[in-house]
Amino acid sequence: MYVDPRGLRLAAWVTTAVLAVVLLTGSWVLLAVQTAIFAVGAFAGLRWAPYGLLYRLLVAPRLAPPAELELAAPPRFAQGVGFAFAAVGTVGYATGLTAVGVVATAFALAAAFLNAAFGLCLGCELYLLIRRILRIEPTRTQTSKGATA
Repeated sequence: MYVDPRGLRLAAWVTTAVLAVVLLTGSWVLLAVQTAIFAVGAFAGLRWAPYGLLYRLLVAPRLAPPAELELAAPPRFAQGVGFAFAAVGTVGYATGLTAVGVVATAFALAAAFLNAAFGLCLGCELYLLIRRILRIEPTRTQTSKGATA
């Protein structure tokens, strides 16, 4: 499956804003909501991710088709990484371990900002690195644009 990279960037900007508000307020509830959003993207798929839905329904119809598409697997993996950091941050804030909450949220914020501002998806790069280390060859669906499993 392929995704529009512009939707991924929009989601990264929204995530950046949410995580910045969490750092400013220390709201474990808001971070829990962001954790759930990461979980949907990672476990149900990017097609169902709330920010992706907003992009697809409200923004994409007003734009020309994308010049290129990206594989969904790396950003989906990145959503899982975001989920892990946000979950740790949520537990930290909710249990009074504020330093844990701040550090985990700050790492997630840094990654979201790099993706939003520069198109550098750290989770995506980690996905590709793991595949290289494990010597996992791309499948046919990962090499043929438009083809899906």
